[in-house]
Amino acid sequence: MESWIAGVGMTPFGRHPDLSVRDMAEQAVRDALADAGLEAGDLGAVFFGNAVQGAIEGQYGVRGQIAMRDLPLGPIPIINVENACASATTALHLALAHVQTGQADIALAVGSEKMVHPDSAVSMTAFEGSWERGERDHVIDRLGDLGRNTPTPPEAAARETPHSVFMDVYSAFAKWHMAEYGTTERQIAAIASKNHGHSVHNHRAQFQRAFSTDDILAARLIAWPFTLPMCSAISDGAAAAIVCNKAGLARINAARAVRVRAAVMMHGGRRAPDDYANHISRKASARAYEVAGLGPQDIDVVECHDATAFGELQQSELLGFTELGGGGALADSGATTLGGRIPFNPSGGLESRGHPIGATGLAQTFELVTQLRGEAGPRQVDGARIALAENGGGLMGVEEAAIGITILEAAS
Repeated sequence: MESWIAGVGMTPFGRHPDLSVRDMAEQAVRDALADAGLEAGDLGAVFFGNAVQGAIEGQYGVRGQIAMRDLPLGPIPIINVENACASATTALHLALAHVQTGQADIALAVGSEKMVHPDSAVSMTAFEGSWERGERDHVIDRLGDLGRNTPTPPEAAARETPHSVFMDVYSAFAKWHMAEYGTTERQIAAIASKNHGHSVHNHRAQFQRAFSTDDILAARLIAWPFTLPMCSAISDGAAAAIVCNKAGLARINAARAVRVRAAVMMHGGRRAPDDYANHISRKASARAYEVAGLGPQDIDVVECHDATAFGELQQSELLGFTELGGGGALADSGATTLGGRIPFNPSGGLESRGHPIGATGLAQTFELVTQLRGEAGPRQVDGARIALAENGGGLMGVEEAAIGITILEAAS
């Protein structure tokens, strides 16, 4: 059964000490309802994405019910979703399945996360729940082995500053890629510079400041080869999408609805470290292209999971926009910049827009729906008709534990 995204909403991402998970979720949902021209009572189900409220606030259960309590909903199901950084995309995936199977005609996916805490150690510790904690030492050893052929320069090791464990994960991935394909620090920094440049046109982004590649390289070192502007920040924020089937579409302004061509979820963790060609992102995107009846050549704009700038470089290869090992050269070519052949992260990406992990996937959806409607203003991708979002979550083995690929099409 066909499905559509009927409305989207998103708060500004950033540090919001006076706003709760509930406050932000409610704002995003009310905006999505207004965008779709619907009322809360029109919803048939809610799927609520959140990853770390339990770890940070001690709210381990009924998070969605609490976040939605002030909205005038009927006694509809509210289903809580946790899938690490892919929580919001998973909520979207489940909402789409709900309407595609006719369990409701209209459903809501919402992700809300409050990660900023007065004690930064609490924020950092929350990330530890997105890999196998009982195997922590083994995981760290495996990551060390992955990056062993590109050791951190001694002078850089002394300058590294406190960071989340997932910066070490991405560092290991980048070191392996550097040894295997000759990728350089400067190529990774160029991606960060590009995304920060895009962010100056996004008023919802956490950071809206341009940096040159040299500025990026000269910034504070986090985990080599990443400096601060190459890394996603600790963020608060929420985003929401209202989805519908054909019967639901008849109740809204269909001219602004965006068609869902594919929504694929997979789990990773089974490939060997040197079997890059079978990375879970590659498998999931191949399946999404098959479902959509499209290929990389048909995609006009991409929002991908750049928790570090290297994440975008890697995903540009795994999603099929260049050959394996070609991500650095693709970035150098300018193809992924606004005005280029295949713009990546016109929103500014996780590095600039911010990364409240339970909301990120729906922030990507918000951006791509805005692009496909032609409503993105100075960051608009000319003629955008087909869009792809890639959102990964957690770590298993040497890849994402969860991966979601969504392909969307503009209204005809």
